[in-house]
Amino acid sequence: MSIEFAWPWLFAALPLPLLALLLPRAPSVTPATLHIPFYAALQDNLQTHSGPRSRPRLLLAILAWVLLVLAATRPQLIGESVHLPVSGRSLMLAVDISGSMQNEDMQTRGLQLSRLRAVKNVAGDFIEQRKGDRIGLILFGDEAYLQAPLTFDRNTVRTLLNEAQIGLAGQQTAIGDAIGLAIKRLRKEPASNRVLILLTDGANTAGNVDPLKAADLAAREDVRIYTIGIGSGEMLIQTPFGMRRVAAGDLDEDNLKAISEKTGGRYFRARDTGQLAKIYALLDRIEPVSEDKQTWRPINELYFWPLGAALLLSVLIALAAILRGRAALRPRREASSHA
Repeated sequence: MSIEFAWPWLFAALPLPLLALLLPRAPSVTPATLHIPFYAALQDNLQTHSGPRSRPRLLLAILAWVLLVLAATRPQLIGESVHLPVSGRSLMLAVDISGSMQNEDMQTRGLQLSRLRAVKNVAGDFIEQRKGDRIGLILFGDEAYLQAPLTFDRNTVRTLLNEAQIGLAGQQTAIGDAIGLAIKRLRKEPASNRVLILLTDGANTAGNVDPLKAADLAAREDVRIYTIGIGSGEMLIQTPFGMRRVAAGDLDEDNLKAISEKTGGRYFRARDTGQLAKIYALLDRIEPVSEDKQTWRPINELYFWPLGAALLLSVLIALAAILRGRAALRPRREASSHA
């Protein structure tokens, strides 16, 4: 560890108080019309107190100025270098939150879950395991919205995903818009690390961009798209005649497969949470992890220590001046009272 100064050039301000010696003296003041009988004695008393006894006050003032300048230079404690493994991958997660994602046809441990709840559970664990990756989150319905830009803060991305609600972005599905927004956010990343994972349970029914045209643009921008179709395709509903299986959703698998093939990705089908978890595990093997490292040194600011000391000295100097003034006036008051 070492101590460094962020703004060392401010040390040049140390001799500034010496400029006061070069300034011309103030003109003499015309004597006051009001005559004070004991003025001469009071002046002598003040001069007596402002003699050798003022030297400690001068030293404290000089020390306070040095501490202020030291604080202004921003002293910092620089810690030892810390190496963090970084995979270099930039993963954008696009999640469908249209109305059909509330269908409860996903199973886990014998329990029925809505499609969005299943995605939150499994994708949340996937996000948590992405140490060294930059994760972004897009939510789409009638339109696509960037919920979280690419970041190393996995906890925030997971929290934002858990807070997503059905219909927040509309009831329909704008797959093309979601792909277009992901391309825009991934464009500045290294070409070998641009990955989009798109989860949806339907077909493109909204938006201004055709999904296949968006896939062509993604291919030109070197963005690999892995599409995941959510939903079992059927669900149990209660009828007057008992439980009945009915078709659920209008998943356009052909379109999702075409999107992945155009960009060098793959299409997966997730009918339950178990399959969804296996898909995420497979993505780890598909997308290789590089062994790049990011180095940083922790910085702790120290300026508040000299600043606090300077303020404390200023208070002490002010208190000393007040006490000295009172001590100088006390003998004159006693003399006048005796008179």
